[in-house]
Amino acid sequence: MSGSGFPEVVATLRRAGCVFAEDEATLLIEAAVGDPRRLDTLVAQRVSGTPLEYLLGWVEFRGLRVGVRPGVFVPRQRTTFLVDQALDGVDPGATRACVVDLCCGCGALGLSAATELGARGCDVELVAADIDPVAVDCARENLTPLSAPVFGGDLFDALPGDLRGRVDILLANTPYVPSARVSQLPPEARDYEPLAALDGGVDGLDVFRRVAEGAPAWLAPGGRVLVETGAGQVDTARSVLAAQGLTARAAESAQHYATVVVGTRDPR
Repeated sequence: MSGSGFPEVVATLRRAGCVFAEDEATLLIEAAVGDPRRLDTLVAQRVSGTPLEYLLGWVEFRGLRVGVRPGVFVPRQRTTFLVDQALDGVDPGATRACVVDLCCGCGALGLSAATELGARGCDVELVAADIDPVAVDCARENLTPLSAPVFGGDLFDALPGDLRGRVDILLANTPYVPSARVSQLPPEARDYEPLAALDGGVDGLDVFRRVAEGAPAWLAPGGRVLVETGAGQVDTARSVLAAQGLTARAAESAQHYATVVVGTRDPR
């Protein structure tokens, strides 16, 4: 395909089943920076199933280009709704906020939330954590401009103890696909992304339960934990949050095909 232009790349991607072939062709041509051989390689990798974001080295999330690399979970556009819910719950006049991005992956949630709160004039203390060393390294690169630390470890075990009782917003993009359904995921996810970021256990809520159990001790009075789930998991997820003494609610977005459950600590 060497020397081919936009129409040829579009046709190749379309034959491979890429739904947004025109958009992808534009991005791959830009990434190849006028190098036909490089373009051939990128197109061949994309046709073989490699996620577009791995080839580009970034994903757009809420208007930001967030770095990603092979082996790191690629944040989904539906998860922008989780950040919407987090930001909507912050008083417009708030001058400070402590934000934790747990199971942070590349750090997109924390980065976007902190950036947008900062644009409001809110002083944000952002901390992120993940159990996967590849994700930790990726998030550190993305969060360096904010001077936000990223810790490696298992959920709350990774966080510094002085955050206990101070977290205003706890973002936790936990895996929620039931184990039996992981094999049904699109190949881009199933074959390339880390299993630990996808497989949520028998009913998809194993990691969520652990987050809900630990959250009350880390949340500030009135602080919130926000987690994305499947629509069919809402009732169970709300019950889990309520059992930990949190006020539970759910929000759904038809536009984003997204469901978020929120647990709020008593403000007193």
